[in-house]
Amino acid sequence: MKGIILSAGKGTRLYPASSHISKILLPIYDKPMIYYPLATLMSAGIRDILVVVSSEDRAYFEKLLRDGSQFGVSITYAVQTVQRGIADALLVGEEFIDGEPVALALGDNIFDGEDMSGLLENAMTQTEGATVFCKPVKDPRAFGVATMDSSGNVVNLVEKPKEPESDLAVVGLYFYDGHACEYAKQLEPSARGELEITDLNRIYLEKGQLKAQVMSEFTVWADTGTFDSMLSTSNYISERQADGRTLVGSPEKVAFEKGFISGEQLLAWISQFKSNSYFECLRNLAGSE
Repeated sequence: MKGIILSAGKGTRLYPASSHISKILLPIYDKPMIYYPLATLMSAGIRDILVVVSSEDRAYFEKLLRDGSQFGVSITYAVQTVQRGIADALLVGEEFIDGEPVALALGDNIFDGEDMSGLLENAMTQTEGATVFCKPVKDPRAFGVATMDSSGNVVNLVEKPKEPESDLAVVGLYFYDGHACEYAKQLEPSARGELEITDLNRIYLEKGQLKAQVMSEFTVWADTGTFDSMLSTSNYISERQADGRTLVGSPEKVAFEKGFISGEQLLAWISQFKSNSYFECLRNLAGSE
């Protein structure tokens, strides 16, 4: 399976903080925002990843992530010239996808929790159809809302309903089979001129091929597209990492634990940076090999 991280948004809700650079490159505590969805895809075992960026920010992403070899993965880049919605990322990446299954992650969505590994594994085992990730929320009216049956199949999907049938918000992580690009080409722009991801998911729903992975109350999900959410998520990450032995959303950590790189390779990579709490934790991890 291949992976795509959509990182082309202008992030105008975060101006002036993001007026000079993509919001996806802004820090969430001790690491760039994009590290978190990258680590999520890597945790699923995905090693071939396309980052969809804007033309003006491409060089910054390339400087940060390079070709991904330091993480034991392959990272390439594609430019979304016009902001045409989430589903458009699949069309931008059509050549990269090349008819294979693909996972699409939003660059500003962060996940953390012990059950995420199992949920990702479940999504990876689905050979047909699509899988969306859902999180129970207090007020689902601001989200796409999924209604499920007892078998984990989605039976209804409504964008920002006034009277939600469930509390399951569809969040920014989607797994698709090899038909995703084919179906995305069938979409018509919405009233706001975008190819809506909900419309793509509805195609799978109508075919009876849309499943959901539901995160528990112990799994953290954050959409870090506002000042408050960036701050609260940074505070959460700081607390999680306070013992000096844990790193959330670290591609290096995931790469080492998944066997993408060796301890020797990890140490060689971090040796070029000045020591701080982030690299010290990685150094201890590599030394435990």
